[in-house]
Amino acid sequence: MERLLLVASTFFFLFGFAHSMRALKARVYRRSRFNQFAMLAGFLCQTGFLFIRGEKIGRCPLTNFFELFIFLSWAMVLFYLLIGPTYRLSLLGFFTSPLVFLFQVIALAIPGLDRSSGVKIAVNPWMELHAAGSIVAYGAFILAGVAGTMYLVQERQLKTHHLHSIFFHLPPIRDLAVANRRLILVGFVLLTIGIGAGFAVGNLASHSTKIAWSVGVWLMYGFILGAEWWHRLSPRRGAWLSVGALVIVISTLWGIRFLTDQAAV
Repeated sequence: MERLLLVASTFFFLFGFAHSMRALKARVYRRSRFNQFAMLAGFLCQTGFLFIRGEKIGRCPLTNFFELFIFLSWAMVLFYLLIGPTYRLSLLGFFTSPLVFLFQVIALAIPGLDRSSGVKIAVNPWMELHAAGSIVAYGAFILAGVAGTMYLVQERQLKTHHLHSIFFHLPPIRDLAVANRRLILVGFVLLTIGIGAGFAVGNLASHSTKIAWSVGVWLMYGFILGAEWWHRLSPRRGAWLSVGALVIVISTLWGIRFLTDQAAV
């Protein structure tokens, strides 16, 4: 049942992206609720999968890379559903759905990712909070990078005066800048909570490298927020930095340790 839910959610994201691509290729883009429905349906299937998996293993489903990719995808869609309608980011799903689809295809296509370590450990609430908070923060950072990309696409079209059909359905560039900044802020707060919970777990020597990576990501986004707060960073540079930080965040996923390793992220 859990695999069927995951496959169904993957196809929902694919259908949503394909529908948006078809609409954008048309000379006249017509806004449709289909993509919003596809993202919501995919999110509900993801939630069902994570609930069933969590009940099955008796803890937060972050015990291997398979569950990591699904949990991260779920966090991205969650922030899209929360942020998209608020800031009229109608095309945020168009940029988000292929990333979510890719993550879930990787999870489904590589059987070795869904492998249990066989280690039985007691559930530690601090560890659960550390793992979940950090991964949800990564979801916010990835979506901030997506919003930054949308900002740069729109800015380039404005500067070159080559306005394509996608331009007329991008949200106001100021809304993109605000959404980018607030997504970074939300991710920063969540990562702060996650790191704090990680310190509360104790036994820092055994996962000092992973903590160092988390703190490094925290400092990177803290710098972006601080520079924007003191008006030392233009929205354009903020967008570029969020995209660059996104690349770094994705590249650090290899460093995650899971709940069965007594730590995460």
